[in-house]
Amino acid sequence: MRIGIGMSGGVDSSVAAIMLKEQRHEVFGITMRIWSGDADRTPKRHACYGPGEESEILRAGEICEAIGIPHLVYDLSKEYSETILGYFKREYLEGRTPNPCVLCNQRMKFGLLPALANDEIGVNAFATGHYVRTRMDAKSGRATLLKARDTFKDQSYFLHRLTQEQLMRAVFPLGEYTKEEVRQIAREKRILSWEDPESQDFYDGDYSDLIGYDDEPGDIVDTKGTVLGKHRGIWNYTVGQRRGLGIAAAEPLYVTAIDASRKRVIVATKHESLISVFHATHFNWVSIDGLNKPKNLAVKTRSTQRGVQCEAEPLGASTIRIILENPESGIAAGQSAVLYDEDMVIGGGTIEYQ
Repeated sequence: MRIGIGMSGGVDSSVAAIMLKEQRHEVFGITMRIWSGDADRTPKRHACYGPGEESEILRAGEICEAIGIPHLVYDLSKEYSETILGYFKREYLEGRTPNPCVLCNQRMKFGLLPALANDEIGVNAFATGHYVRTRMDAKSGRATLLKARDTFKDQSYFLHRLTQEQLMRAVFPLGEYTKEEVRQIAREKRILSWEDPESQDFYDGDYSDLIGYDDEPGDIVDTKGTVLGKHRGIWNYTVGQRRGLGIAAAEPLYVTAIDASRKRVIVATKHESLISVFHATHFNWVSIDGLNKPKNLAVKTRSTQRGVQCEAEPLGASTIRIILENPESGIAAGQSAVLYDEDMVIGGGTIEYQ
């Protein structure tokens, strides 16, 4: 097959490219340039979006040369700014918690990037170094998305918005491997990136930089509206946050909501922050084509969370009511709720409280 692979310059995509090359595929390394900020700013930490991008692109090119595959770079900084950063800013200013990585995977990494590569070199498939698995369901004819063998590294949560067309063209060479096995392959193949740290965020700076506003202070209030203190800008806070609130209380307080219109951060005790029922809207069905009745499944409302048991009740084609078996805290409007049937990703949508 003629396969394009998204190359970041890191260990995962590098090893995935080596695997595909050794399987005798015709492999093309493909990288997108997305940084549109100050190129001279010193990077603060390793992140997907930041001023260290150019050095990572150069390293991706060096790795492709060492592997013996071509390297193509596409400047998608304008599209990234409009699509991903625009969404990120709108969500934060509405007091919601955005999930830019999920949207980027759907619209950029598995959307625009392989489309441009296909136009230029005509690839049959697009691969990445994500830790997930796919399988064709012979009965339904659908491509199913499965958790990785390495459950600690599983990244299926971030790919729940991929369409059937995208999944059918996707190749994930690392799905059956653990992270340590991948690092060992990189050591054996003398790939320089084998000791690189993991990306911890999508942006390496302060979120207020992306939003385009200086910090605007406001009130931190409890669920009754009583002012408990002052905050330094709503975009510095996220639902579920406990540390860094700067207020004293008899018991720990957690951020439960953000009222952007009144510039308020709302906090509550652990017990007060528990949620039993919420909705997942704009639901994308992945491994099945839908539900026609309630079903007991597992749900993840954060990427690092272990799935918790729930009843998923369909409310039309694209909205699901999720009733948790045990109430949870830290469920943030704007984030993703992803449903699982054991290892299989059923689908996912955007969390709403109503």
